[in-house]
Amino acid sequence: MFRNCSRLLRRDGLQLGDYSRKFHLTKVLPSSVDPSKYPLDGIKILDLTRIVAGPYCTMVLSDMGAEVYKVERPFHGDESRKWGPPFLRDSEDSVYFMASNRNKKSVCVDLKKGKDVIYDMARKCDVLVENYIPGKLDELGLGYEDLKKIAPALIYCSITGYGSVGPYRNKPGYDVIAASMGGLLHITGSEDGPPSKVGVAITDIATGLYAHGAILAALLQRTRTNCGQKIDVNLLSTQVACLINVASNYLNAGKEAKRWGTAHASIVPYEAFPTSNGYITIGCGSNDQFEALCNYLQIREVAKDARFVTNQTRVKHRKELIAILAPIIQQRSSAEWMEIFADAPFPVGPINSMAEVFRDPHIEAIELVKSLDHPTAGEVKVVGPPVVYSEANNCARTAPPLLGEHTDRVLRELLGYPDDKIEKLRQKGIIQ
Repeated sequence: MFRNCSRLLRRDGLQLGDYSRKFHLTKVLPSSVDPSKYPLDGIKILDLTRIVAGPYCTMVLSDMGAEVYKVERPFHGDESRKWGPPFLRDSEDSVYFMASNRNKKSVCVDLKKGKDVIYDMARKCDVLVENYIPGKLDELGLGYEDLKKIAPALIYCSITGYGSVGPYRNKPGYDVIAASMGGLLHITGSEDGPPSKVGVAITDIATGLYAHGAILAALLQRTRTNCGQKIDVNLLSTQVACLINVASNYLNAGKEAKRWGTAHASIVPYEAFPTSNGYITIGCGSNDQFEALCNYLQIREVAKDARFVTNQTRVKHRKELIAILAPIIQQRSSAEWMEIFADAPFPVGPINSMAEVFRDPHIEAIELVKSLDHPTAGEVKVVGPPVVYSEANNCARTAPPLLGEHTDRVLRELLGYPDDKIEKLRQKGIIQ
C-alpha cells in the first residue's frame, strides 16, 4: 500500500497521482484566466452524490478548479434534475439542479453493472465523494475498503444522514428531518407559533461546507503521508454543531431553548421591525449602538431610561422597549429608514424579496450573479462563489451539465477507453 502511495508526485503543493500529467481534460475558461492559479487545479474528483449536500460540496471544490466527474444513473440522473417546476427553458432539467452543479462533467454509469468503470475512474482521481445510505456502496463493491485496495491515495468522503455508527446509521437522511431532530426547527419560527423550517436546505448546505473543508484538510495531510483516508460527514452531527450558542446555553447553563422569531435571546433590540411597507432588521450589540439608535429615532431620553441603559436591563424589559420602538419605525417606509440610517453605526438592513436582493446596488456592483452558456437554454444564471482570493481564481466557469453530456469524452480522455469499448459498454446498458 505504501509503495503504491509513494508513486504520488508533488504539484502545486498537493500530492497528485502520477496520472495527472498524462490525462488532463481541457477546461472551458476565459482566455485571460490562468488555470494554474486555481487552488485545486489538477485535482480530480469522482462525484457519486445527488440532491444538495454532496453536490454543493463538490461544486465549491469545482469553483476552486477541481475537475469534477459527476457520475449519474443512466436515463435518470440526479433526482434533483426533476425537482420542478420551474424547469430551465428548452431543457428537461429543473432550475433547482442548476443551483449546485456548475463546473461539472456528467458521466452516466450504472453502478450495479459498471463497477470496473468506477474502479478505473477511482485510480485516476484524488477524491471520491458519495452520499448513499451506509453500506449501500459496500454491497456493490464500491465501499471505502474496496476502493482503498486499488487506489490507496484516494480520499473517500461519505456524506450521510446520521454517520456510519449509532442506532440511526441506516436511516435515510434529509435536510428537514436532520433540522428537526437536531433542534433547528425547535428554535425557528415566531415566539407563539409552530416550528418552522428555514427557507433553504441550510443543514444540507452546512454539511456540504463541512465536507469540502474536510476534503481540503485531507488533501493537505496527504502531502505528508502520501496516503488517502475515509472522511465521514453527516447531517445530524452538522446540525447539532451549528446550534453554537444555543447548544452552549443548554450544556453549560441548563437553559432550554425557545423560538424567538427574528429576535435574539440575549441581545435587545436585535430583530425585524415592521415599516409602513415592509420590514427592516435592526441590531444593537452594544450600549453605544443602542444610544445611537435612540438618537436617530429622536428618543434620546429612552437611552437614559434605567430600564434600558445596559443590554442586561434591555433583555429584562424587552417587551417595554419594543413597544416604544415599533410604532416609531412603522411610521416610515423601509427605503426612507434606510436613507435615514445610511451612516448609522449599528447594523441595519431591509428584509428583501428575491427581486430586491438581485437588484440591490451592492449585489450588482460585486457581480455576484454569473451568466454561463448552456447547450440547450442559451444561458443559465447562477450565484457565483462568495469567496474571493487575492492570488488565486475561484469562479463559475461552465453551466451545469446535461445528463450524460460528457460520458464518452471522459471515458476516452481520462480513462483512455477506445471507441469500440465505449460502444460495448453502451450496448450492455452500463453507460448512457
